[in-house]
Amino acid sequence: MNVYDFSGEVAVITGGAQGIGLATARRMIEGGAQVRLWDIDAAMLEKAKAALGDACS
Repeated sequence: MNVYDFSGEVAVITGGAQGIGLATARRMIEGGAQVRLWDIDAAMLEKAKAALGDACS
């Protein structure tokens, strides 16, 4: 159960390819947010985006 409702919100997360950034992205998506990720590691970033699905770009 997610106690936060982020429906209709857009979250911008830096360092989102792994670790805390990726975990934060997952939680925001669970809460209904659209997520935009940035990371210095382009290869890991693409893997993270693929794993998170349509709610992430």
